[in-house]
Amino acid sequence: MKKVDVQGLIRPHLIGMKPYSSARDEYTGKSEVYLDANENALGSVTKMDLSRYPDPHQNLIKEKLSKIKSAAIDQIFIGNGSDEPIDLLIRAFCNPKQDDIIILPPTYGMYEVSANINNVLVKKVPLTSTFQIQVEEVLKGISDHTKIIFTCNPNNPTGTRILDEDILTLIKSFNGLVVVDEAYIDFSDKQSFISQISEYNNLVILQTFSKAWGMAAARVGMLFADQEVVSILNKIKPPYNVNQLSQEAVLEALGKVDHKNQMVKNILTQKIYLAQELHSLDIIEEIHPSDANFILVRVSEPKKLYQYLIEKNIIVRDRSNVLLCEGCLRITIGNEVENKRLLGAIKGY
Repeated sequence: MKKVDVQGLIRPHLIGMKPYSSARDEYTGKSEVYLDANENALGSVTKMDLSRYPDPHQNLIKEKLSKIKSAAIDQIFIGNGSDEPIDLLIRAFCNPKQDDIIILPPTYGMYEVSANINNVLVKKVPLTSTFQIQVEEVLKGISDHTKIIFTCNPNNPTGTRILDEDILTLIKSFNGLVVVDEAYIDFSDKQSFISQISEYNNLVILQTFSKAWGMAAARVGMLFADQEVVSILNKIKPPYNVNQLSQEAVLEALGKVDHKNQMVKNILTQKIYLAQELHSLDIIEEIHPSDANFILVRVSEPKKLYQYLIEKNIIVRDRSNVLLCEGCLRITIGNEVENKRLLGAIKGY
């Protein structure tokens, strides 16, 4: 079991900071008359009554997630998408103009954006040509001011599953936080790193309801980490960071795990079909292995094909200018009709 000094990583002025105490923090029981939060007691102008503030700590969601994910309730943080906990981690642990993070491009862009917003230096250690971590180079890049290493697994935009042993090496060797972003973990046959949280208190897992659960519009993300990490995020988050509509949608979704699993199965079936059909086309040069709900495809004329597909009202993601993704388009796995329409368009190119 590895234990790092989490308190020593936190920005010093936050350790003794008193968080904002909302009306719902001060009284968490059940009552018949609530006159504590300056809400509109006459109800809402909409048919759905949204006049009351939502649970600031999303306790019902955490109770259900705890059973589904095998994590303790105090190891769970619920955010406004995964982007909120990414930003909060940098704000909590990185001093502006002093500390830095390490990212492993090509990777999810919000790690760098959030660091830039918070005036935190970004060090970049590119993945290998097979989209794996250059472990020794990452370790060489660590300094006394390096607070967080961000990894995306399965990786976006490549779809690659990063080797578990490489991630574990970083966790064991680094006395800062290692964030493993598992936004696409439901589409992989590999296990989540959530089971390792109790073993390594510097491990942070990100997951989302946007992908496999089909709830991108709800903007709800999950973070799993040691209680000390979750505690500091709860201290600095906005008081009501996840709205009532999204909380209700998530609670409904958590009662339909089998439905989610069936959708994942159908998407993976369509991914096999789409990849097989694309392989037969001359314009397709390579389809990278993917553990996600998308494929990274190298084509002979990426920008021309991208524009051609736009003219056909089909939108894919042009990644041809991204490091190690030269010549590539990223294609999300659609439904059967959408995938056939894409294939028909490419065949007509």
